[in-house]
Amino acid sequence: MRQPRIVIVDSAGPQGLAYGRLVARLQPLEVRHTSCVAEGIDISNEDGFDLAILVLRSGDSALTILDQLVEADPDLPIVVIGSAEGEKNVSDYLRHGAATYLPLETVDNDLENILAETLTQSRQRATGQTLRRAIERPYSFEDFLGESPPMKAVYSLIERIATRSVDILITGETGTGKELVARAVHRRSRRASAPFVPIDCGAIPDTLLESELFGHERGAFTGAEARRIGLIEVADGGTLFLDEIAELPPALQAKLLRVLQERRLRRVGARKETPVDVRIVAATSRDIDGMIENGTFRRDLFYRINVVRISLPPLRQRGDDIGLLAEFFASRAGREMGLRAGRFSADTYEVLRHYSWPGNVRELQNVIRRAMALTADDIIGINDLPNNIVTAAGKHAQHDPNELNKNLSTGDGFFASKAKHVAEFEQQYLHEIMERLRGDVSAAAKVAKVPRGTLYRLLKTHGIEPSHFRHD
Repeated sequence: MRQPRIVIVDSAGPQGLAYGRLVARLQPLEVRHTSCVAEGIDISNEDGFDLAILVLRSGDSALTILDQLVEADPDLPIVVIGSAEGEKNVSDYLRHGAATYLPLETVDNDLENILAETLTQSRQRATGQTLRRAIERPYSFEDFLGESPPMKAVYSLIERIATRSVDILITGETGTGKELVARAVHRRSRRASAPFVPIDCGAIPDTLLESELFGHERGAFTGAEARRIGLIEVADGGTLFLDEIAELPPALQAKLLRVLQERRLRRVGARKETPVDVRIVAATSRDIDGMIENGTFRRDLFYRINVVRISLPPLRQRGDDIGLLAEFFASRAGREMGLRAGRFSADTYEVLRHYSWPGNVRELQNVIRRAMALTADDIIGINDLPNNIVTAAGKHAQHDPNELNKNLSTGDGFFASKAKHVAEFEQQYLHEIMERLRGDVSAAAKVAKVPRGTLYRLLKTHGIEPSHFRHD
């Protein structure tokens, strides 16, 4: 894992006292320096920078500079360093996009902890380009927004089989993205210019499903006043996506099998068969192998649709993909609601990572959208998440005996591991001190022996609202 890269914007130049002290504290990290705001913006836009440090001088237009930096790169965390007197403007700095404010007098004591905390924000920046590509090219593999080994295996399989004329079975839990996979296969196939026709076999009553799939002739049954083309014919030349195929009743399983064998179908009430050229991509969240064994799904139909099987992993097995997806959904919800893209506190990331996500990606999307609607800040804290998720995630984390081994095996290194455990301590400490002092930030800062601005920054990072502790 590479060392973080820092850009320092300081109008006093390399001769400034702050520069020497900062570089001494930042070694051996890679540091770039500029005394020009415009140049600092250009540097910050270079790939791979993790943090910007803005050193304020007397006469500097702090909010204007912040606005310029944020406009150039909204994903880059910015630490503002200034005099102790500048703490009275902390709320303004935070409102204009700063991650935190640090008095120059406390640099020696606080800078290392701040760097550790911003590693989480740096991960957000690392995913920023991926998110933008996904927004600009919504039908690319970035639709899945997954970089975990199980998802990379899925992408590789899609690429290999998309252009081959074989039927496909997609298996996976509800909400894992089976239709996304089906659409990706279709787009990369030789049938991409022809229709992609989806149907949820479990959502249509059995009495209507045959007509929906196969069509009917005029007068075939009561109410059939005109000929209707079924979805299999609509998909002619293209791809028919049969979602939840395990819900098909036995009679329709037999009729579908004939279509796959003969590539011909008979509309309800028709005398003649109609030739069709369609690729079948089927999907199920059921244990289809077990259904074959107990006789509720036809073995011969299974062999026809299971030429290639794509098994989608549940979200809980996708590791860091959870954070990537959360960032994407927050960005999209922010655009739809007219809000800035929300950032996540370190403890919120831990909750998302430890929760089991039985509803998979669909559940995560709904949770993030809810959090964006409820949060009163740019930072999404655990108070913005449903209580049942926070509770369940906490129980899972408490019973994880391999947590230290995970820290060592992820390759995040000392700073990232330290940041996680520091965040856990900070969360507990801040809750206790806010509860004891009933949300009085000034009194809490004195008890904690930290500047009030630092305490405000910590409270914001962890999504803790002091007013919630002010009891009557």
